[in-house]
Amino acid sequence: MAAYLIGQKENKSWIEKVVRDFCASSANSLENGTGEPAWDAPHFAYARGDDPLFAQIKSDIGPFYWTPAEAYQLAYPDDEFDSTELAVICYILPQTKATRRDQSEATEVPAERWARSRFHGEDFNCALRLHLAGQLTQAGFPAVAPERLPGFDYRQSERFGIASNWSERHTAWIAGLGTFGLSDGLITRVGKAVRFGSVVVKMALEAPPRAYVGHQDWCLWYAKGSCGVCMQRCPVDAINEEGHDKPKCFDYIRNVTTPYVRDNYGTGATPCGLCQVKIPCEACSPL
Repeated sequence: MAAYLIGQKENKSWIEKVVRDFCASSANSLENGTGEPAWDAPHFAYARGDDPLFAQIKSDIGPFYWTPAEAYQLAYPDDEFDSTELAVICYILPQTKATRRDQSEATEVPAERWARSRFHGEDFNCALRLHLAGQLTQAGFPAVAPERLPGFDYRQSERFGIASNWSERHTAWIAGLGTFGLSDGLITRVGKAVRFGSVVVKMALEAPPRAYVGHQDWCLWYAKGSCGVCMQRCPVDAINEEGHDKPKCFDYIRNVTTPYVRDNYGTGATPCGLCQVKIPCEACSPL
């Protein structure tokens, strides 16, 4: 395995093969008896462990938020390192065309495929994070999946309400995978109907320049004052011209969609995702 790890280009090729091979396995499943995968082929990006945007996010969200160095230190408390030695590997897991099709027909509660991707597909994503971190560590490059750390949790941010101490979406934004939309979802080159994962690793990996400047550059509403279709897709008006009403959104998810999918599909987690499909940025960046 370690023979693959001989240079930055080769390192990335090996990392991406590890992820793609795992995604091609039977673990990537909707668990609906059809053999359908939960996710389409992954996409990748990289960030420097010392990118100043990580510190900026921590300042914005609150002191409980982890930088890559803090997450790495939690996993390797005895390791002496500098943040310049760290890199962050980010990946996108796109929803399948069948899942997006079913979800686009839903208007109040999520479609079964969507609920299964949120539950079984995210279980797979958690396993993928750990698999990638484990393969890197075994190859001699200590790595950690921050979202899988025992201390991962949600807290109350003074500025933004409920927030986790490691955000996959914000990490993906820093890595250059996309920018935020009116609903707070990240609009990527393959759209908003996606999930994210990330791993912090002690390895030199080049982080190409981001293809945007502002954090909302790829949203039609913010860039051109047009669109706003995600507002129409929300069944409880939790998205408006001012942005995303998180308490109203979370209340609907916890009290309506979660009991619905549990009772009807036998899945857990907190799915909704109606604002991620049947919109211009469902499967691409409109800008």
